[in-house]
Amino acid sequence: MKVLKFGGTSVGSVLNMHNVKSIIDDGAKKVVVLSAMSGTTNTLVEIGNEIQSKNPNKAIDTINNLHETYFKTIDKLLSDAKLKKTTKTYVTNIFDFLVECTYKQSSQALNNSIVAQGELLSTFMFNAYLNQEGINATLLPALDFMRINGVKEPDYFYIKQRLKNVIESAPESDIYITQGFICLDEKGEISNLQRGGSDYTATLVGAALRADEVQIWTDIDGMHNNDPRYVENTNPISNLSFDEAAELAYFGAKILHPQTVLPVREDGIPVRLKNTMVPEADGTLISSETSENGIKAIAAKDNITAIKIKSGRMLQAHGFLKKVFEVFEVYETSIDMITTSEVAVSLTIDDDRNLEKIITELEEFATIEVDKGQTIVCLVGHFIVNHESTFKLFQILKDVKIRMISYGGSRNNISLLINSKDKITTLNKLNDYLFELVTL
Repeated sequence: MKVLKFGGTSVGSVLNMHNVKSIIDDGAKKVVVLSAMSGTTNTLVEIGNEIQSKNPNKAIDTINNLHETYFKTIDKLLSDAKLKKTTKTYVTNIFDFLVECTYKQSSQALNNSIVAQGELLSTFMFNAYLNQEGINATLLPALDFMRINGVKEPDYFYIKQRLKNVIESAPESDIYITQGFICLDEKGEISNLQRGGSDYTATLVGAALRADEVQIWTDIDGMHNNDPRYVENTNPISNLSFDEAAELAYFGAKILHPQTVLPVREDGIPVRLKNTMVPEADGTLISSETSENGIKAIAAKDNITAIKIKSGRMLQAHGFLKKVFEVFEVYETSIDMITTSEVAVSLTIDDDRNLEKIITELEEFATIEVDKGQTIVCLVGHFIVNHESTFKLFQILKDVKIRMISYGGSRNNISLLINSKDKITTLNKLNDYLFELVTL
């Protein structure tokens, strides 16, 4: 059995839904994970914000406009009168629920419930469409088997046991449709796996079912060797190892949720990235196999804050770094990069919500310098130092001020910290010398 995930763009229009149907209707048994239709999640977040701002009338206007959009989609998608009526009734119930939410006190739990409706809408509509087309498909509610624990990590044992029970209890089908992104928390309340979490859902389902392969279908033909938004003539990468893919996803490659490969890595279940609009394209295969050594791709992560922590006490003193890390642990703030010298440690974070509190505590034992507006540029590959151009990095980037450089935590990654205003220049310079064979 395979698990196929389709993102918001892939189900963002009736035409795209037809494309998805053509891709999955091959007679093979599979689980299909769907995101909300493109634009829906953003609109639902907007509704939650309007409720929080105590603008119920504006929220209701937004709800009504979205309701109308879905009815128009249903009219184009479904021709069977009975299925159309059933689907419109289901959709209306969801929008009635959203209207009821406008009279409630804003909270994170309420926002989670509001945002979850997008996946419920897309899966119900698409399942009805498949049934109309004579495809033996059944809807499996993700909230019946997908759960996170108290530290917001997937409850693997629960997911595996519950999913097995849910499938055994469902009618025998060729295709099972379920929602990505949404889940329950340890209290049984609606939660989610954060933005891009449908990828994560797909590999969690794939691992639970010991799938033959997990396919992530988006609107781009695989993971590219650089960011096509800023660099021309980028190319898809045919093969990546799990380690390489994880590094690229974490450091800015938007095609993949950073935690996607974790559930399937141990069992060696391959993940294939494909383009819904060009299904014949090879895409990218992520597996346990490693191909050639050297630099394969570049990614960039924005909105980085660099913190330099300097103290004479650090010189030949044990326990200093422990004190530093404890501050970040207290405020649940992850560190991306770190470099040290005899009297200073520099590190980066991408979550600055508690920055002022962190600085206040660090200043009790060190002098602090903070630089915002930074970008991490990450070069990824297997045994990356074996790439001859690695040794020319400083020559290639002689006109770019490099704030930090990190290598050694992983053999698959060299990370450079630069000012965000230099990002596009840096990506293009690296692309020219690493992939376009431009000589120095």
